[in-house]
Amino acid sequence: MSLNINTNKAAMAALQNLNATTDNLGGVQNKISTGLRISTSKDNSAIWAIAQNQRADVGGLAAVKMGLDRAQSIGDIALTAGQTVSELLVQMKEKVVAAQDASLTAVSRNALDADFKALLAQISQVIRNASFDGADLLNNSLPGGLQFLADASASTTVTLSNQDLRPGQAIITVATTSSITTATLAAGVLSRLQASIGNVSLALADLGAQLKQIESHNKFVGKLTDAVEAGIGNLVDADMAKESARLQALQVQQQLGAQALSIANQAPNIILSLFRGN
Repeated sequence: MSLNINTNKAAMAALQNLNATTDNLGGVQNKISTGLRISTSKDNSAIWAIAQNQRADVGGLAAVKMGLDRAQSIGDIALTAGQTVSELLVQMKEKVVAAQDASLTAVSRNALDADFKALLAQISQVIRNASFDGADLLNNSLPGGLQFLADASASTTVTLSNQDLRPGQAIITVATTSSITTATLAAGVLSRLQASIGNVSLALADLGAQLKQIESHNKFVGKLTDAVEAGIGNLVDADMAKESARLQALQVQQQLGAQALSIANQAPNIILSLFRGN
């Protein structure tokens, strides 16, 4: 073995090993602190790119779910108001049928007419208040209905249709000016009222079916988001137990490397003993 003071190969090798251990230790510490096995493109460019694309999809799905949540709220409000309208129509029928009794006095007939008109006015009031976030499906302010995004690429939609429940329109054909002050008038109103009750039932059934579809799709989007996020985790998440074990091993290697470098740096001192006298 040759000894020299110009080049310490052992120290150089020990330093290289120590630097490598320190680099590995830094990588493990980064994985533990971020929880990610691949946190930047330099860790693994292909996997990082795939994960970023999937994260973009998750962001798109979050926007879709937000829109579907809004759709559910709008639909729930409209459905609740529509059911109230249906109940009011049933109450109106009771007044109209009673008004066809020929034995009624004028006072009684006027009282029934007042109740009938009050219920009719209440329907209009319910329709005016059936909005959520400025959207009302029951007053014909949205004749084309509302469309909501159904996927992250914004290529498909789901729809909530407009259901115009205003009195005197196609669904509720009883006009706001209707009266039941005579048996003849009451008979004419009854035929329109019967048709209106059926029309409202069909409109609410259609709205309920659309709302059920949106609710089901919203649940699917939530599950899909969870699945994509789990897939991203499989690609980039660090195994914390494994990295913890590696951290401890590298810390020991770093300490041993530092000691090896210290020993290698002391080797040239042996040369001095060759020049010492006895």
